[in-house]
Amino acid sequence: VPAHSTFGELKGVLTQATGVEPERQRLFFRGKEKSDNEFLHTAGVKDGAKLLLLEKPAPANVEQRAEPVIMDESMMKACEAVGRVRAEVDRLSAKVCDLEKSVFAGRKVEDKDFVVLTELLMMELLKLDGIEAEGEARAQRKAEVQWPLYIST
Repeated sequence: VPAHSTFGELKGVLTQATGVEPERQRLFFRGKEKSDNEFLHTAGVKDGAKLLLLEKPAPANVEQRAEPVIMDESMMKACEAVGRVRAEVDRLSAKVCDLEKSVFAGRKVEDKDFVVLTELLMMELLKLDGIEAEGEARAQRKAEVQWPLYIST
């Protein structure tokens, strides 16, 4: 989608890819849910950015709606925690790229630089592992480690 698109327009594209209707989609960027009328470029979404898509549960009846709201709030907290970890990992990955460029350019890089980055990334992995999540939020936490969603703008 073009960078000047809205999150609502992106939901339309995601409907084609996922089969989930836009009104049941929740899109998160950097740990915060985005409104349909907000522009991607205004929120800072760039080519290759990671977004989190959660499906809202389909309402069955009033009695069954009460519990998912509580679960939904815990899912939101888990998603925000995952977003904070993701933001830090993105920042650290830029440093990894810089080190990689230096190595490929033939410049000497000190071992401590690799050790420090490795330890920082491991700490983020431990934070991710420590996030309490159930149901869909647990699946999203697991997906963050295995299959991040990349959106091209």
